[in-house]
Amino acid sequence: MDGTRNANNQTSPQNATYNAERELGELRLLYDIGTILAESLDVKAVLPAVLDTIARQLGILRGTITILNRNSSDIAIEEAWGYDKREVERGHYRPGEGITGRVIETGTAISVPRISEEPLFLDRTGARKRLDTKDISFVCVPIKTENEVIGAIGIDITRKSPSELAALVRLFSIVAASISQAVRLRQVTQEELDRLKEENSRLQDELQTRYRPENVIGNSKIMRTLYREIEQVCPTNATVLLLGESGVGKEKIAHAIHYGSPRAGKPFVKVNCAAIPESLIESELFGHEKGAFTDATTMRKGRFEMANCGTIFLDEVAEMPIGVQSKFLRVLQEREFERVGGSETISVNVRVVAATNRDLLEMIRQGRFREDLYYRLNVFPLVVPPLRERKTDIVLLANHFIERYSKEHQKTIRKMTTEAINLMMAYDWPGNVRELENCMERAVILATTDTIHAYHLPPSIYSVEKGEAPRTSSLKEMLDSYEREIIREELEKCDGNVAKTAERLGVTERIMGLRVAKYGLKGKGERHGDE
Repeated sequence: MDGTRNANNQTSPQNATYNAERELGELRLLYDIGTILAESLDVKAVLPAVLDTIARQLGILRGTITILNRNSSDIAIEEAWGYDKREVERGHYRPGEGITGRVIETGTAISVPRISEEPLFLDRTGARKRLDTKDISFVCVPIKTENEVIGAIGIDITRKSPSELAALVRLFSIVAASISQAVRLRQVTQEELDRLKEENSRLQDELQTRYRPENVIGNSKIMRTLYREIEQVCPTNATVLLLGESGVGKEKIAHAIHYGSPRAGKPFVKVNCAAIPESLIESELFGHEKGAFTDATTMRKGRFEMANCGTIFLDEVAEMPIGVQSKFLRVLQEREFERVGGSETISVNVRVVAATNRDLLEMIRQGRFREDLYYRLNVFPLVVPPLRERKTDIVLLANHFIERYSKEHQKTIRKMTTEAINLMMAYDWPGNVRELENCMERAVILATTDTIHAYHLPPSIYSVEKGEAPRTSSLKEMLDSYEREIIREELEKCDGNVAKTAERLGVTERIMGLRVAKYGLKGKGERHGDE
């Protein structure tokens, strides 16, 4: 079996018999594969059956059919024989990577007499680690359609001689040509599935952006969930209760709900229940008749009448006096009321959006909020997250406010330094979006260039430790931070030249060198000796 001819260059009877049997076996294999391809149009059934037939007739140890994904340039095992599921999942290559990648990249078959001696053999699947590879050969041939390589067939087999490996290469080249159309169909199908998955993902992102209220900034996961809930409740007339800390932007969410609803063209009326004196809030909400009280010189419509066919937003609804809550409950239930001092029943078609930063259940236990009113308000609760739970939105919000206040104060601010961003990301923002907005307006006002630096931020942000309340930095900490940021900025402008930086800042080169070393900055040409 070491050769096909004897010393006299004549084929021996034994070799002739062997060759005849081998050729007969090859014909039988090709016939069986042709039968499989002719009997089934199901590509998922064809390729496994082909591998199974090869394994049964040739006695291979393992076999794979790999397919090239032209979109991603990933070469993956499509079908396998002799591998477990995990090994198949690990079988990924790039063109040119390993033997399989090399075959697909070059379109040329490769045979390896001993895989243990072949450096190109990666064993990406890990299947050979559990076997002795000294006596294992490997054959890999490309699968082509016209001049394009679309995949490969690879087999492990007990060690073969060079002539036997050459015969296997010829055989599998014919097999590859036979199954090329089936492989091509599977390749196209997989690429189309990948394209559809990518398109589906893109559309999902587009929908999330599309349904994000235009007046609400944020793209964090928790905010995208909130946008979906807003999108669901907008078309309805359901009462919405907005819950969240002060400054999170509940009023903007209320705006989004109104302007995303069929009532968008109708009035949107805002009422801050905490800002109206207790003696006047009933009149503000429901109106009054002329002469109802001392200053009632004329009839006046209340906020509910003004909001007819539209939306009324009751901010800080927990501050509504207990005596007014019963009348408000009637409006929620019956959509009708009487003005103060009047007897005429007025009907309104109004949607109610209420907001509070208080614990209403605790207020119910304290007797400060009606339980029946709570359940009428709590039809569709929406929790607006605090800024500390959506930190990925901080830079997005900051840039939005910088752009707004740059226009307002007639400045051109283009960026924030890394140190400023790091400080903002480390801070917990107890005042939420409102605090961030004020912080950015202050920074825009203080900025003298097109950049916002860390020293433009309020002192309370500097030394806040995670989980602790804000505390003011010491004067030394503040000054060191300011000095470091100023020197770093000037060094960048001077390409790291310490002498030029010193000249620009009006100090000696020696002092500047010491400051550069103190703050761990990188400079060129520092001199620390006497002048």
